[in-house]
Amino acid sequence: MKRTNRSVIPGFGLTTGITLTILSVVVLIPLASLVVFSAQMSFSEIIETITRDRVLSSFRVSFVTAFVASLINAVMGIILAWVLVKYTFPLKRLVDGMIELPFALPTAVAGIALTALTADTGLIGGFFAKFGVKIAFTQIGITVALVFIGIPFVVRAVQPVLEKLDPAYEEAAGVLGASRSRIFWKIIFPEIIPAALTGFGLAFGRCLGEYGSVVFIAGNKPFETEIAPLIIMSELQEYDYASATTIALVMLIASFVTLFLVNLIQTRNTKILKGGN
Repeated sequence: MKRTNRSVIPGFGLTTGITLTILSVVVLIPLASLVVFSAQMSFSEIIETITRDRVLSSFRVSFVTAFVASLINAVMGIILAWVLVKYTFPLKRLVDGMIELPFALPTAVAGIALTALTADTGLIGGFFAKFGVKIAFTQIGITVALVFIGIPFVVRAVQPVLEKLDPAYEEAAGVLGASRSRIFWKIIFPEIIPAALTGFGLAFGRCLGEYGSVVFIAGNKPFETEIAPLIIMSELQEYDYASATTIALVMLIASFVTLFLVNLIQTRNTKILKGGN
């Protein structure tokens, strides 16, 4: 009599089915709807839609500000994670908890608060206005908002790696005469590169599609500070669902490509660190 191998996990089939169903409802079906609505347009119409001057300008603003903000987040995130892991100071737990604030704070509230701070009459914007630097309603303001939104992704990606890093390596390098900067660049930095890249990719993907916190501080000037998500909202308000989903599909593909490349680089770096080829 043939013996069947049973799964050691009770209810594996049921839980897998439930998981796939939830995944389909929450993720796959909404993404598929983008393709379905976009398919209502011919290829020439799709190209015409995404190459309109106003749309191309919004792509440029969204991609440039998201990339710059993610780079800033990568640097600041590593520094913040380093401080939170390596140092003890008063109110450390409070500061650590505040890293999660952009996740918990409604994006509209964040946008209004940042606009009030960076406007020419605001606390921060007023200071820079004295030197002729305008923050709110410019691409600088958009970048500031995106930095605020994306910083937790890098901090929370790098922080666990630093916590698990064995201090014995640093101590051994110090005993052998290595300077503190050399210890960081040769021992610590290679270990946190994969995590930093992951945080960068997640921050970039979030910044690319951010709407609520940006729409207030951007000013939404066509060809200057108008972002792609705002173009999508405008198309939806005009009931042009095909154009809206086509533009959204471009943003989605860009996010997927970014995350794929980041994961590819991360995998490669991990293999190198483990001594692979």
